Amino acid sequence: MEMAEGELRTFEGLRGIIARLRGPDGCPWDQVQTHASLKPYLLEEAYEALAALDEGDADKLCDELGDLLLEMLLHVQIAEEATEFALGDVIYGIATKLVRRHPHVFGDARVDSPEEVMVRWEALKRQERGEGGSALADMPQAMPALAYAQRVLDRAARVGFEWPRTEDVLAKLAEELKELAQAEDAAQRREELGDVLFLLVNLARYLEIDAEEALRQANRKFCQRFTTMEALAQERGRSLADLLLAEQEALWEAAKERLRP
Repeated sequence: MEMAEGELRTFEGLRGIIARLRGPDGCPWDQVQTHASLKPYLLEEAYEALAALDEGDADKLCDELGDLLLEMLLHVQIAEEATEFALGDVIYGIATKLVRRHPHVFGDARVDSPEEVMVRWEALKRQERGEGGSALADMPQAMPALAYAQRVLDRAARVGFEWPRTEDVLAKLAEELKELAQAEDAAQRREELGDVLFLLVNLARYLEIDAEEALRQANRKFCQRFTTMEALAQERGRSLADLLLAEQEALWEAAKERLRP
């Protein structure tokens, strides 16, 4: 059964497509999916949307947000079939939370800056957690490790647990690097490297840099330069694996030059 273009442009039209895919005459793959089996796809689509944002590609972002919306609506469909919750519950939950956490918009409270909004936001979240609730409660541990570390450190800093100066972080980083160099076995090296990475994330926070985004950009830059190196070597009838280290370094510099804007 074909659908009219006007229906394909509506939210209810999309919901109907997903319900049909899950229905008795639907798609065998969609029919067997569960909340658990869809977890990898939700994460993958979120990363692809991030990549489109990094590239500044509006058309690609539009496409990736559609894929992300599909994943969310599949979870809603599965929940509705199991009478766990409905789309209306999802919408009501986020709508009431937004109103509750924005009393300066929907109530009589007043704020004068984005920073003050964040302070009040955290205070409201603490109220919701209740007395004795940890500042680190409800942190999603499935987040990438760098992003999780930065969020944890942000939460700790908002209750006053942080060094007063960036120089203090750098001094502690130097100390941890020394301990890493002196580690005597694999277990010690893993622990000390973890401490170094954690401090680097904290340094990023002090410098007001998103550590996860910084590493994504560094990954992308390395991949661009490395594939350019491979192309340059191929143009010269050589293989990277056959080059001496000095030749590889020269090719790396040539790749940087070729990619320079």
